[in-house]
Amino acid sequence: MTAPPEADHSDPSDRLQTTLWIAAGLAVLALFYALSPILTPFLLAAILAYVCNPVTDRLTRWGLPRMLAVVLVMLALAALGAGLMLIVLPLLYEEAAVISAKMPEAMTLANEKLAPWLRQHFGIRLRFDSASLQKLAAGNWDTVQLVLERIYSSLKIGGVALVGLAVNLMLAPVVMFYLLLDWQDMMARLSAIVPRPWHDKLVSVASDIDVVLSQYLRGQILVMAILAAYYCVALWLADIPSALSIGVVTGLLIFIPYLGFATGLILALLVATLQFAGWGPIVAVLIVYGIGQLLEGFLLTPFLVGERIGLHPLAVIFALMAFGQLFGFFGVLAALPASAALLVGLREVRALYLSSRFYRGNA
Repeated sequence: MTAPPEADHSDPSDRLQTTLWIAAGLAVLALFYALSPILTPFLLAAILAYVCNPVTDRLTRWGLPRMLAVVLVMLALAALGAGLMLIVLPLLYEEAAVISAKMPEAMTLANEKLAPWLRQHFGIRLRFDSASLQKLAAGNWDTVQLVLERIYSSLKIGGVALVGLAVNLMLAPVVMFYLLLDWQDMMARLSAIVPRPWHDKLVSVASDIDVVLSQYLRGQILVMAILAAYYCVALWLADIPSALSIGVVTGLLIFIPYLGFATGLILALLVATLQFAGWGPIVAVLIVYGIGQLLEGFLLTPFLVGERIGLHPLAVIFALMAFGQLFGFFGVLAALPASAALLVGLREVRALYLSSRFYRGNA
């Protein structure tokens, strides 16, 4: 005779509480979605505070007052940002000057090489000079006017975005200052409000997320610094103009997998092409970036970041694109912390699955 099925002893109040927690979580996500534009400076400040807090804690352990330690860290961060701007902005200015100076030579080369090719293969007769370009524009004025109207509209939208960016840049340091100053107290208060039955588990999960995120960030910063130094030296030895600026920009953009490498390569190829010195500089750039990609993929990333962290480059790209599509720039900032949290959550789910009766096949 078979035993009767066990009765459901679950408390209805527990099910109601679980439902309320799920509803609260969904409401918080909806609130983040609605407020993502104004939350951007706060999240940016929180990420910077998370990165800088270990340095601030170390200075505090050395005997400095917390306030002074925070001020020193923020001054150092501001000096680093200013230094990077002083490296990048001259690159843009120099390349604009080079393009302006090389334009007559480029038009002559286009008339000698490109125009005959277009005429031979497509029957298009063009002459690249200022008079011909003005005549071409006059003959297609309606199209040019439409394009100018769209550019003007984009500039208005871009102006609003620029104002928003300026506000964020001014607000983020203020928020970061208070976060760094009260970091330990805030963590203690957050820990105190967690329900006691969940406390140990949530602290363990938060610790795992912190390990994944901190190791990933530290590893990526080392990779960026080493690659920036490599590209600066290699491009300088290849006699590429603005080698320092291009190398630093490439190293910084390496943080975005593949896209950073492609952007740096295109920028270096553009500078090499503008020399009009034949194929030598272009081939040199291709060799430098090919070696850099091998160095990053087979040596630096495996040893400094490590596969044990588990944040695959494709996962990082997908997270950046998905969160950016959903939440805009706020989502781009939130992508990496959310990826680390999701990774730890998936590890917990996998552990529960492997210990479940369903997996083990126990009755």
